Amino acid sequence: MGVEQSGPDHRLRDVAEAMRGVIELLEVYWTGAPDASSSVTVSAPQLRVLYVLERREGINLRQLGAELGAASSSVSRLCDRLEAIGFVRRSSSTASRREVELRLTAQGRAHLDRLRARREERLAAVLAQVTPASRARLVEAVEAIRAALSAVRAEPEPSAPGHEERPAAPGRKHPPDGRGEHPPDGGAQRRRTG
Repeated sequence: MGVEQSGPDHRLRDVAEAMRGVIELLEVYWTGAPDASSSVTVSAPQLRVLYVLERREGINLRQLGAELGAASSSVSRLCDRLEAIGFVRRSSSTASRREVELRLTAQGRAHLDRLRARREERLAAVLAQVTPASRARLVEAVEAIRAALSAVRAEPEPSAPGHEERPAAPGRKHPPDGRGEHPPDGGAQRRRTG
């Protein structure tokens, strides 16, 4: 799927630059307030692992590494730490005894729920300073971006015929690079249906 442009190319770059700036500000804003309800600190790469495991329950280390664009040894160390704090559980695969499946624990899910609630609360405080009309336009724009991100992530990689599909971040042909700390729907779908 190619990028459809509805205006001059420079306008797309302006929008992308503005969004990148907001994402970077959010990363700093969200990480600037520690989670008072938890004594555990989770790094950005560890958080990415939790998001992937939430979305792909039972994934193995090789698949997780491919999803994150990281070496299996690095992914294994991330999972070691998450297992040590009780957020991830490893178990033997039912398909192959040589493989290990990774799953979030109830404690890992609770951590993500608390994190999302805290972030939404902090973001709501900022959005309260924005006019209702601007917030309405923002909701429309965010939903369009979410749909576009979901479509890009669902595309198979043309360079890997016969290999398992791996989601890609927008504008990239490889998995997320650490900037996208949240699933494409920000967990909203899970909250709406669960």
